[in-house]
Amino acid sequence: MSASTTPSSRPAVTEREAREVAEAAREQHWRKPSFAKELFLGRFRLDLIHPHPLPDDEAAQRGEEFLAKLRDFVETKVDGALIEREARIPDDVIDGLKELGAFGMKIDTKYGGLGLGQVYYNKALTLAGSASPAIGVLLSAHQSIGVPQPLKLFGTQEQRERFLPRCARTDISAFLLTEPDVGSDPARLATTAIPDGDDYVLDGVKLWTTNGVVADLLVVMARVPKSEGHRGGITAFVVETNAPGVTVENRNAFMGLRGIENGVTRFHQVHVPAANRVGEEGQGLKIALTTLNTGRLSLPASCVAAGKWCLKIAREWTAAREQWGKPVAHHEAVGSKISFIAATTFALEAVTDLASQMADEDRNDIRIEGALAKLYASEMAWTMADELVQIRGGRGFETAESLRARGERGVPAEQLLRDLRINRIFEGSTEIMHLLIAREAVDAHLSVAGDLIDPEKSLGDKARAGANAGVFYAKWLPKLVAGPGQLPASYGEFKHEVDLSGHLRYVERTARKLARSTFYAMSRWQGRMESKQGFLGRIVDIGAELFAMSASCVRAELLRSQGDHGREAYQLADVFCRQSRIRVEELFTRLWTNTDDLDRKVVKGVLSGTYEWLEQGIVDPSGDGPWIADATPGPSQRENVHRPIR
Repeated sequence: MSASTTPSSRPAVTEREAREVAEAAREQHWRKPSFAKELFLGRFRLDLIHPHPLPDDEAAQRGEEFLAKLRDFVETKVDGALIEREARIPDDVIDGLKELGAFGMKIDTKYGGLGLGQVYYNKALTLAGSASPAIGVLLSAHQSIGVPQPLKLFGTQEQRERFLPRCARTDISAFLLTEPDVGSDPARLATTAIPDGDDYVLDGVKLWTTNGVVADLLVVMARVPKSEGHRGGITAFVVETNAPGVTVENRNAFMGLRGIENGVTRFHQVHVPAANRVGEEGQGLKIALTTLNTGRLSLPASCVAAGKWCLKIAREWTAAREQWGKPVAHHEAVGSKISFIAATTFALEAVTDLASQMADEDRNDIRIEGALAKLYASEMAWTMADELVQIRGGRGFETAESLRARGERGVPAEQLLRDLRINRIFEGSTEIMHLLIAREAVDAHLSVAGDLIDPEKSLGDKARAGANAGVFYAKWLPKLVAGPGQLPASYGEFKHEVDLSGHLRYVERTARKLARSTFYAMSRWQGRMESKQGFLGRIVDIGAELFAMSASCVRAELLRSQGDHGREAYQLADVFCRQSRIRVEELFTRLWTNTDDLDRKVVKGVLSGTYEWLEQGIVDPSGDGPWIADATPGPSQRENVHRPIR
């Protein structure tokens, strides 16, 4: 195939082929223990997270020193209101962050970085994101999923030496996977990388390229055709943004995060040296998913920042605002919201710090923990921000600029709500995270019984699977009947002025109940299990609550043992666990009592036009135009809006 060949259409992909691509990309084996995996199997392995792991003294000192410098910078140099108003981070702020070393937080010191671990990297993102969420996104897109992390995990020594010093101090990077017609289904990826001598020639269009407008280096996922000497498949490349044929065609604008540099990038006959290929051909999706195992932890960090700010504003406002003779905080309807914000902020910080420290220790496989942290934090932070807007009333709906203009404190509550909304979509939507986590959660079952429910397997395969499954379940199922959660003295080390031991016993009992429910569902639905997305989502949400309860109790005990607000931490953990248990019980009820089947019937009616009469009486302001922009490969017809910051 010549270098000038371009695809005439997107790959035609069946549902089964799409699943096979996704399955091939995921990590197939569990070489290290996983607290969350064990939890979904009904085994509460508290020993994997307690005592709470901590960074060593040297890492803590280095991290604290950088946080002090970063705090001074964001307090004196960053104007969040200006960034929101002008929808752009000033160049001098970005230059200042470069000089501070903020773009090299996770890069090893031998390449000019700061060498921070995940714990202090996330603390820095929390701090920077509180000054301006756009800055948090800029830094995390560069380091969590941009060039540094894939090279750290999969790059050659030569690639690290070439690119990491640039990423640490001068260059901004971005990650390019999504396309106009390709979101969470990468099997349909249309951007191609055609081998041409010692180069690959890239053609295609990438959408929602966070940092792409200002990036100097890109990680690009493209499909290499299978040919003689080339195994082909989706492959990762490092691409110089100033290479001929790279055009940033648009700087996208959004309801929130107005300062982010997110665009549309077109590649036309872009020559990329084979030396810039990351990993082997066909490893691109595996590289992306592995990078996201820890990369997703940057989103919980921003959610922790949001929770802390919500709590501060709620405390100050409800103490000052009086209604019916007393501060509104003392009215139960408002007080319950404040309690929820306080308890949930404590839990989100507990989950984020625990998952981050587990990532630094590298003793555990945290692919599920990282995904749970992202899923849970993004959903709960959105709810907290919504509650803050409600607490503020009309002032919550009013912009900070308008508040300031009429003489009041410019509290950007409505901006926070807009900024946080994308977190439920970024780096795996809530719906996709449910499916991703559910797949990992039932991995043990599929590994022993998967062939039983696969319609394409032979009778011989099914017979062998049945024998293996019989052995596995004969050992596993009896262990789900009883456990430490039924013994009143269990987890006694968590019993002080406030007793958290009962919550841990609840987690242990409920983990076994969750595993039994999953097994029953697999027995009932077998091959149809994968279509029961409502059920699977609730299973995952229960696991997320149990993980958050566990992390909260372990963090409270850590703070108590350190003499650091231990009593107050126990109180917050207790309240959070009580609130969480109510949500868990509701989710269990909805496992079997729901409208899932009726919902499917209504959806069929909506799509067939049965309810089209219900849409009458309005006008549609969206007008005409295609639902998905044309992404046919070819030369760009638009001005290049790439804006490198030097």
